[in-house]
Parts: sequence; structure tokens; C-alpha cells
Amino acid sequence: MPPILTVRELTTYLRELLEGDEQLADLWVEGEISNVTRSSAGHIYFTLKEAEAQVACILFRGYASRLDALPTDGEAVLVHGRVSFYEAGGKLQLYVDTIRSLGVGPLYLRFQELKAALEAEGLFAPERKRPLPRFPRCIGVVTSPTGAVIRDILNILKRRYPPARVILSPTLVQGKEAAPLIVAALERLWRFPVDLIIVARGGGSLEDLWAFNEEIVARSIRASPVPVISGVGHETDFTIADFAADVRAPTPSAAAEIAVPDATELRKMLAERRRRLRQVLERRLVTARQALETQRRHLQRLSPLNLVAQRRQRVDEQIDRATVRLRYRLEIARERLEGLSGRLAALDPQATLRRGYAIVHRCVDGVVVVSPAQVARGDRLDVRVRDGSFEAGVL
Repeated sequence: MPPILTVRELTTYLRELLEGDEQLADLWVEGEISNVTRSSAGHIYFTLKEAEAQVACILFRGYASRLDALPTDGEAVLVHGRVSFYEAGGKLQLYVDTIRSLGVGPLYLRFQELKAALEAEGLFAPERKRPLPRFPRCIGVVTSPTGAVIRDILNILKRRYPPARVILSPTLVQGKEAAPLIVAALERLWRFPVDLIIVARGGGSLEDLWAFNEEIVARSIRASPVPVISGVGHETDFTIADFAADVRAPTPSAAAEIAVPDATELRKMLAERRRRLRQVLERRLVTARQALETQRRHLQRLSPLNLVAQRRQRVDEQIDRATVRLRYRLEIARERLEGLSGRLAALDPQATLRRGYAIVHRCVDGVVVVSPAQVARGDRLDVRVRDGSFEAGVL
């Protein structure tokens, strides 16, 4: 019976086996870099690959500081180092100490050539980009039916905009067969009343994302009857699908957030607009009431009844003024009359007679005698006194 090993014993055996091989302790390896990341400690992790194989690599901070330029995705390189087994992670790794650039790798070169050709054709022209619907009722999603990507997309869509209906068109998102399957998944959605489509995949190396760099996928995205959002890889990953899509999202989760509005923010916005509308209506109502009151007063001033009342008031005022003036004039006339009456009374002969005087007329001609020279001896006189008259003769 073969010996039974613990996991630790197995990983230690593999590490010692690899480190004991002189060829693996000092070797040069040629390949194309992808998936470059840098830890907070300054170590650089990347994948060295070719068409059918890849190996995980690590470049410690001390060696990285000696490089003129840090490695980049798509770069063809010649690296020197040693092979060992990383027991804690359970994987074989190439511990790199030197990197020599050989230029652009063949895969990345294919990417650049296809991008340039499609761009020259006008496939990525800004004027061909379509605006996203503001309130989509139905959203199509092209991605793997399993994994974190579809879960994140569904959760975000449900949280942000519950009314949206989601139709999943499942597909492979990696491998040689993925590109035609992605195209088929897109075309399936065209038969449904979707308002927009999300094409999504999680992060990975250039090879992992290569299906989204195929020309047939780019042309299918551009041929879509509805807008397409590309959410492939991480923020630093760019694919041909990103350029062909109407909108590029840095991640699948970001694609879901771009696709729909936030219902919570919409409710807040509606509440704010309702408040502003109420204020505007209230101000307009106050203004309308003030204008109505002004018109009412104006019409009231122009009203026939009001004009009659005003004219009547003016007539009454004129009558009052005329009455006052008439009374004043009557009073003045009365006073003048009384003055004249007094003067007439003073000139009244009867008044003189009542004071003991007499009026003497010559009987022959009725002339009033005012002087002794007017009479002669023997003349007959008519003497009028207060209560009668009598005749007298001149002796």
C-alpha cells in the first residue's frame, strides 16, 4: 500500500522536488504578460502565457525596483527566475528576478490590429452610439448563468429599479467556442421586447477575455436593434466589445447601475419636484388672487351702479352746498330786509303821528303845510293826527 501523506507533506514534497531540479532553479522563459497586479507591499503578480499554456509569476519588490519599466498586459517578454511550489496557495509559481521586453505580444498585437481596422471602418464612431432609455421596462443580460456576475447584476437591478424585468440569455464567456455563443445569445434577445442589453463578464487575463475581442461579437453588438452596455472585466480591462457597445461600463456591477435609475433617488427627486411645484402653484395662486382682486376693484369702479352711486353722492353734495349757499343768501336778504324795514318804519308818517306830530294839508289844494308862510288868515286846513283828522281855520 502506498504511503498516506498529509497535505503539508505533499506540498512540501512538490516544493522540494521542484527546487531540487537544477534546470528549474535557473531558467529563462518566453511568453506574453497578462493580469498584472501590484500588492500593497509592492510585489508584482502576473501571468506569463502563450496560446495553450500559462504560468503564475511573482516579482518581489526588491527585483521590481531594479526594472526600468514595470511589466504591462500584452507585452512579450523574456523572464529569468526559478520555479517553486507556493504551499499556502497550492500552486506552482515562477519566481522572477529579471524581465526583458520583446515588444508587443502576438495576442495583444491581434487586438490592436482588429481595433484599428474596425475603427477605420467607423464601427466605433461616436455618432453611431445610441442613448440609453431612461426608464427601461425590460433588460436583456448576456453572461454566464452561474457565478458572481449574474448574481450581482440581478441584485443591483432589483435594488435600484424593481419595475425592470430581466431576461437572461446564457452563454459561455470564455474559451474558443464562446464568441459564436455570445453572438447567438445576443440574437436570441432580439426576439424579445427588451429596451437594452447588458453584455457582461468578470475580470481575467487577455486570453480569458478574448471572446469579447472577436470581430463577430463586435459586429453583433453594433447590429443590435437596442442599445448595448458592455461590462466586461475590471476597470483597467478593455475589449473590442467595449468600443463597439453604445456604453462601456468598467465592471459588470457598474453596467447594472448604469442601465437603470435609482428608485430611491427617483422618489427623492419626485418629492423635491412635487414640493417645488406646490410652491410655484401657491405663488401663482397668490398672484392670481391679487390680480383678480385688482380687476374686481377696477370693475367695481366702472360698475354702472357704482357710477350712479358716485353721481348720486355728487348730486347730494351739490344740493347740500347749494342749500347752504341759499340759506346764507336768504339770511343776508332777511338781514337786509330787516334793515330796510327799520329804515321804512322810521320814515312811516304814522310813526311820526304816534309820537305826537300832525300832518297839515291845505283843504283847498291838499298841499302839505310845512311853513307858516304857506297859509293866510281864513285858510281852511286839514289836520291829521295819530287816531284821526279834523279841520281847522287860520285866524
